[in-house]
Amino acid sequence: MKNAYLKYVIALLLFGSNGIIASYILLNSYEIVYFRTLIGSLFLIFVFALSKQKLGFWKNKSHFLYLVISGVAMGASWIFLFEAYAQIGVSIATLAYYCGPVIVMILSPFIFKEKMTSAKFFSFLAVIIGMLCVNGKAILQGQITLGLVFGILAAIMYAVMVIFNKKAKSIIGLENATGQLVISFLTVAIFMGLKQGFFVDLDGNIIPILIIGIVNTGIGCYFYFSSIDSLPVQSVSTLGYLEPLSALIFSVAILGEKLDLVQIVGAVLILGGAAYGELFRSKNKLKEEKG
Repeated sequence: MKNAYLKYVIALLLFGSNGIIASYILLNSYEIVYFRTLIGSLFLIFVFALSKQKLGFWKNKSHFLYLVISGVAMGASWIFLFEAYAQIGVSIATLAYYCGPVIVMILSPFIFKEKMTSAKFFSFLAVIIGMLCVNGKAILQGQITLGLVFGILAAIMYAVMVIFNKKAKSIIGLENATGQLVISFLTVAIFMGLKQGFFVDLDGNIIPILIIGIVNTGIGCYFYFSSIDSLPVQSVSTLGYLEPLSALIFSVAILGEKLDLVQIVGAVLILGGAAYGELFRSKNKLKEEKG
């Protein structure tokens, strides 16, 4: 159990540092995601082969289709997120992206037949107020930036990714992670091929690309998916917010980004609201399992 907790926390911190590593890569967003998903996919395929597990995705065609949709959404989400990092900074892009879990929470009563509770409603309200606090000045001045739009699009694609991944119930664990990442790579590769072709000048970018591909994506995804099945649902939900929190801390400490007081209040509302809703939801799941 201790080993699982350690791997989970390391994975979250690696994910939280994505924006920091990306800031040292002098490529556009889809080129970064292209190499991230390529290297990460190769790493997970290698790990899957070593594990000697058998592929079973083909046994349920509808679940495989859901996994494909989830993988496409993940590729699109990462392109939007890395573009948002470049345009509005890691901190604000991260806060926009973490509206994604709340979108899933609000849609779950319609898609997964979960109950709409007051906790979910107030979580959603807190996140909306938080987003207004973080971006209030820009909204009042009529300057809703393209970077913010990309951040919100990343959140929407995140929600699509999670929803369809949950529907692919028969494809789990490392097979799920590997399949989703490979599909994400193919999605980004097709997009990049149509947009500019596959040649990219990697001069000066090789080391940070290898870090974000092998360490942050490959090792991060392996640690994440190999640990969550061994941990309580409540722990996974609560600790999960180490990722955006660490991203904010890293952006301030390493990149020198700053949030004013109103934006800090907004950040607390976004992360606190999302975490409260997720924690309340996981408690209800535990009650259902026990009852």
